[in-house]
Amino acid sequence: MSAFRFTTAGESHGPGLTAIVEGIPAGLELDREALDRDMARRQLGHGRGGRMRIETDTVEVRSGVRHGRTLGSPIALLVANRDYANWEERMNPWPVEGFEPEEVHLPRPGHADLVGAQKYGHADIRNVLERASARETAARVAAGAVARGFLTALGVEVHSHVTRIASVVAEQRDELTPADFAGIDNDPVRTLDKTASKAMVEEINRLRKANESLGGTFEVIAFGLVSGLGSHISWEDRLDGRLAQAVCSIQSIKGVSIGEAWDVATRPGSEAHDEIFWSEAGGYFRETNRAGGLEGGMTNGQPLSVRAAIKPISTLTKPLRSVDTETHQPAQALRERTDSTVVPAAAVVAEAMVCLTLARAYREKFGGDHIDDVRAAIDAYEARIDAR
Repeated sequence: MSAFRFTTAGESHGPGLTAIVEGIPAGLELDREALDRDMARRQLGHGRGGRMRIETDTVEVRSGVRHGRTLGSPIALLVANRDYANWEERMNPWPVEGFEPEEVHLPRPGHADLVGAQKYGHADIRNVLERASARETAARVAAGAVARGFLTALGVEVHSHVTRIASVVAEQRDELTPADFAGIDNDPVRTLDKTASKAMVEEINRLRKANESLGGTFEVIAFGLVSGLGSHISWEDRLDGRLAQAVCSIQSIKGVSIGEAWDVATRPGSEAHDEIFWSEAGGYFRETNRAGGLEGGMTNGQPLSVRAAIKPISTLTKPLRSVDTETHQPAQALRERTDSTVVPAAAVVAEAMVCLTLARAYREKFGGDHIDDVRAAIDAYEARIDAR
């Protein structure tokens, strides 16, 4: 059994984006429409820009799947960039005779532009911004859709919802179930609070007219997880650390918490933890989930809650002050086609990263060359812990 891992390649306006996923067991049935459905969900949300009118992302499977079932070998996924047709001379992998690309020398505050150019020795900032762009997340969502298919086969569901955009906060809802997320993608900002949804749209419209971008917060919830994913034994095996790194790696994400972390930090201990009970019928259980489904770096069988904060994106329609890297003179930062807010889409990307992290945890714990081996290992494990 190969270790579960994934990687992505590609630039924002290059020919396309590629993801390679290793470690998915053989025999897993994948739903082609489900893969493309996740790609479409990444493009949702009021406040998206012109790029979403150009791209209609779909996943082309290049290896590792035959007649809808995984082979156990690496799965290669391709997401084409339709906009490449408008950038072919500027982003061609090879020199184009008679064409000299115009260099970018105006770094955006808050972006990878300046530091990336310094670190890698690029005079042309486009060599940085093309890879640093959040367009890369299309490949992550493609890989995450494969991981979601694996988790679905194990009875796990992963959902997300927006909890805040700029100053508008959605009403907090406790004890959410998978049924609560039915139709959420039909909401313009992917929130469960219909009153807040209207206010969020108005806030986006208001600040967009003022040439501003907007940040916010969201929550990803995983249902149906087995208890004991992750470990307390070693720091790198703690699942909360892995989830925080995975979600914080998404462009513009600046903060991640597990469960009610920021609220719990303000409470006394008696109001911070989830008391443990036991019944003859159901075994151990908890009446609250302040820990967000993780204790000691391990899942405890409750729904897993990962919350994140995303800053306003750094490309503004009214650019901030910057410096020309060639002349060192004051200048306005680069202005490119941009979104007003990406909070709803970022939540979908975070779903993908949570799916990928959980898929890795399941593969490490249960192994198996075939999907039936994984199911059998889970059944045996659950029978053992239920007997205690």
